[in-house]
Amino acid sequence: MAAQKFITIYETLKQQINDGIYSYGELLPSEHELLEQYQSSRETVRRALHLLEDNGMIQKIRGKGSIVIDQKLTEFPFSDLISFKEVKEELGLQHNTIVLVNEVIEAEQEPYIKQQLGLNSTDKLLHVVRSRHINGKTKILDEDYFLASVVPKISNTIAQDSIYNYLENELALEISYSNKSITFEPFTEREYDVFGNVEPPYTATVRSIVYLKDTTQFQYNVSKHLATEFKFNEFSRRHKNKDGRGTEI
Repeated sequence: MAAQKFITIYETLKQQINDGIYSYGELLPSEHELLEQYQSSRETVRRALHLLEDNGMIQKIRGKGSIVIDQKLTEFPFSDLISFKEVKEELGLQHNTIVLVNEVIEAEQEPYIKQQLGLNSTDKLLHVVRSRHINGKTKILDEDYFLASVVPKISNTIAQDSIYNYLENELALEISYSNKSITFEPFTEREYDVFGNVEPPYTATVRSIVYLKDTTQFQYNVSKHLATEFKFNEFSRRHKNKDGRGTEI
């Protein structure tokens, strides 16, 4: 019966989030309030909350509670936040990354990014552009904007290797989840320069906002993949493997 009850609590809270009763950035009732409301045990309530968290509806923050993060932006996000380096090594592919841009800019230079990350004009962004190559062929164009107050600089050597390894192991950042949307877009002059003459000349363009565990929006990424070689899945949450490795960028 307890197993059925935690599913009932989960489905009820999920529906309330979808209906806007609890909107983005709001806290759910506390565990104590929920166990009284549903006349249930603390363990049953916690199982329901864990399920909401695993499915990208909430983020649990120590000392605050469960905050709603579902923004209706996760149309076609990846199943795991896994880096280019990690996934290509697992598949045994020959890969390399070329850094095209590595600079610090004013947020006001990129009004759309500024708006998406909720920044002020005086805030600074670390802007990194990289092309990804597999077996000698360009497959992905990645453009990243990091909040410079969180990530002040990244060397070209790190950008060529794994930025997330640096963020997590050197800067000790806790990367938690992302919301991503996907559009299929025709090549511009820039894509022709990077990918060459490819048929059909379209990219699957993934735009994502990445959050730290405390829900800080610290990264905006635009990742352009050759449309004919692109797959997608579910909600993205950063996980740790048993050996401590993260599962992106």
